Amino acid sequence: MSETRDRLAIIGWPVGHSRSPLIHNHWLAAAGRAPNYVAHPIDPNDDFRAALEGMAAEGFIGANVTIPHKEAAFAAMDEVSVAAQSLGAVNTISFKQGRFMGANTDGDGFLLGLETAMDQAVSAAGWRGRPALVLGAGGAARAIIAALGRAGIGDIRLTNRTRKKAEALTALADNVSVGDWGARQQLAEGCGLLVNTTSLGMTGQPPLDGVSAMLASLGDGALVADIVYAPLETDLLRAARAARHHAVDGLGMLLNQAALSFEIWFGARPEIDATLRAALIADIEKG
Repeated sequence: MSETRDRLAIIGWPVGHSRSPLIHNHWLAAAGRAPNYVAHPIDPNDDFRAALEGMAAEGFIGANVTIPHKEAAFAAMDEVSVAAQSLGAVNTISFKQGRFMGANTDGDGFLLGLETAMDQAVSAAGWRGRPALVLGAGGAARAIIAALGRAGIGDIRLTNRTRKKAEALTALADNVSVGDWGARQQLAEGCGLLVNTTSLGMTGQPPLDGVSAMLASLGDGALVADIVYAPLETDLLRAARAARHHAVDGLGMLLNQAALSFEIWFGARPEIDATLRAALIADIEKG
């Protein structure tokens, strides 16, 4: 392909902090393509569909979408995937012959990150047969709950500091129940998976409290995932390892959702190799 046809972008506002150019340009170069993936800010006050039409005219073949545009992207699409339809949000756009095709790879990217962790921790493979507890009710929680439902998890427990916001997510999958934030220890009882989708524990944010009690309530050898990746080793993950659970850091979801986007554009899933992971960690540590 020519460099023009390989033009890709991450759309957001602001978007200069995104690690997507680092990730995708690594894969483009590895595939022998021009590393031509850029940050492309779009003002929330602009006409989103018109902005996409301008990008298509400039030769872009696709784009990723981040905050605050995922819902606007969904509304601007001509066709969407099943996952995007269930969430009402798009994070991957393909420009095809004047039509905009939207997908959402966040939830499946999260599941792929778990599968990688299971390759390294076979004893955690039974998590699918046990309950799962999700902390938080934002956009990432929506994608993860829907993906857990598609994966056949029969007991998905959800809690958020604002209960009403959590209750709005119960339609995303079967067998989703909501509990009070103060009952996290009880909700974690017997779970094979605990996922923190909140900002608690992120650099500059308050810590996630009640960690020890939740971890003690989990089933043996549970998977404990934190979608936070700054810092990469959160207090939750550090405590999970100490409690003999299997910790899954935030790079798993970040890298795998990106790999699924790349596969949509080029038909082949790229390798998440040690070189890319090291480069990403170094970039995160720079701040």
